[in-house]
Amino acid sequence: MKRALALLLFLLALPPLQGQQDFLAKQYYADGEFDKAVVFYEKLVSANPRRMEYLEQLVSCYHQLEQYDKAISMLRERIENGTAHPTTYIDLGYTHFLKGDPQEAERWYESGMELIEANPGYGYMLGFKFQRYTLLDYALRAYRRAMELNPELDYNTQVARIYGEQGNIGAMFGAYLDLMAEREAIKPNVLRILEDFVSTDPGAENNVLLKQALLGRAQENPDPLWNEVLSWLFVRQQQFGSALVQEKALYRRLEGAGLDRLSTLGRIAEGAGDYTAARAAFDFVVKESSDPVARLNAQLHLLDITLEERPDPNLKQVQKSYEDLMEAYGYNPGTLQLQISYANFLTFRLGEPLEAIAILKKSLELPISNYTEGYLKTTLGDVLVYTRSFNEALILYSQVQKLLKNDVMGQQARFKVAQTSFYKGDFEWAQTQLKVLRNSTSQLIANDAMQLSLVISDNSLEDSTQAALRKYARADLLAYQQNRREALALLDELLLQHKGERIEDEALLMQGRLLEAEGDYAGARFSYLKIIEFYGQDILADDAHFALGELYRTRLGEPEKAMEQYQEILFRYQDSYYFPEARKQFRTLRGDPVQ
Repeated sequence: MKRALALLLFLLALPPLQGQQDFLAKQYYADGEFDKAVVFYEKLVSANPRRMEYLEQLVSCYHQLEQYDKAISMLRERIENGTAHPTTYIDLGYTHFLKGDPQEAERWYESGMELIEANPGYGYMLGFKFQRYTLLDYALRAYRRAMELNPELDYNTQVARIYGEQGNIGAMFGAYLDLMAEREAIKPNVLRILEDFVSTDPGAENNVLLKQALLGRAQENPDPLWNEVLSWLFVRQQQFGSALVQEKALYRRLEGAGLDRLSTLGRIAEGAGDYTAARAAFDFVVKESSDPVARLNAQLHLLDITLEERPDPNLKQVQKSYEDLMEAYGYNPGTLQLQISYANFLTFRLGEPLEAIAILKKSLELPISNYTEGYLKTTLGDVLVYTRSFNEALILYSQVQKLLKNDVMGQQARFKVAQTSFYKGDFEWAQTQLKVLRNSTSQLIANDAMQLSLVISDNSLEDSTQAALRKYARADLLAYQQNRREALALLDELLLQHKGERIEDEALLMQGRLLEAEGDYAGARFSYLKIIEFYGQDILADDAHFALGELYRTRLGEPEKAMEQYQEILFRYQDSYYFPEARKQFRTLRGDPVQ
């Protein structure tokens, strides 16, 4: 022990080694103690004259301490004795600029530029150094001149970025499009960059510039690449009909092209509520596809659109379409999405769960994978919950949970166990399952689990009979069964009999969502506002603000009021599950480019 202590004291008494000097220099520099950092960097540069990172940090320290003459003397000495790195000329010029001598600075910048004439390979390091000092015009000159002298050099990415930094958006778009034309493999990276400069507004200046640049290139050189990028831009602008025109052209021009892009466009348009464009996309897939699975998926989406686009669709006609598809495709492991979709339709739209149960049980007899089995059993469990066959549903969910315990579907099955137990009134078992799910890898499941757990815990303490909670659970089940009017009647009763109790904000939130689904937007607005007014400091306040913002944006056509609600979430609820979407919608409504 004594020998170890003595050795430690001996080492501490030694002069700092280079590694220690390096550590201390970086630490002092990071802390802004440049007067201390400079001492170590001077030693490091003296001992390692070729280590450019030490020289650059030393120059930076001199700049921070305004010791310009020291920097100039050191840099000139290197140039005069022939040991200068090419970027030393730029460092020297910038030091003169900081000292207040711009003419001398320009002289040294030009001396640096002359090095490219002898060796174009210096173009990158000089251009990068100019960029670091925000000398963007010089950086452009360095990159361009190097490429002129040696066409094999490619600094076009750097050139495009500089245009963006300068605010020369048109030139930047042109440079990036040229890059894509030369190397189509970098297209995904370029599109991610362009995404930062365009918005959802087709009339925005940047959007117009990019569209003009793309159309110009398409006319000069009818490359399918321009159709693809135009489609991407139109999707960003939510002009799905225009995107469809480009996708059809792309499909016809590319030999052997698949229809995946058109199917994807159809799904995006459907999700955005543009049913006209979505229907046109899926109709095209049905007409053109030779793949029965792709064609079936498109036909199912067309049925979904029929159900979504009108408040009172002809359900019998939709049922006939499902029956025709069932007859055409039958029971097949490759087309089980048909059976699942039809079972959900029969249950939740027609209210005929018994036929749905028979279809799903027959599908389970097919040779299928574990994942498909889990999906079928989950769907069957959902139908059984609809019929209040809770115990049978719990068995199925538990089977899925064990079958796919490390998959999100297994976690979703556990949540359904908790939810079904909640509907049954078995709140203790539901709470046991929900505690596990709070750490779910799926943020959505974790959030739903936390919400339901809080509903149970908050409304079990002050009411030992749990009368209000049981009534709320019955209303939730009625809403699940699509019996919205019965659910609303029960909620009205609950709100009247348990006014001022903790259950009130949960009941108001469910009431608002159900009224919104019924098309009573004024009633939904009133419910959300009551939560904000009376429970503005409680757990559901962010839910109410977000629901109200979405109502103003998507239903009432009042974007300014929607922005106010999103802004509340941004300022007061940074840890909210809704924060990312609220920020996105707020920036979109304000006209910002949305990343």
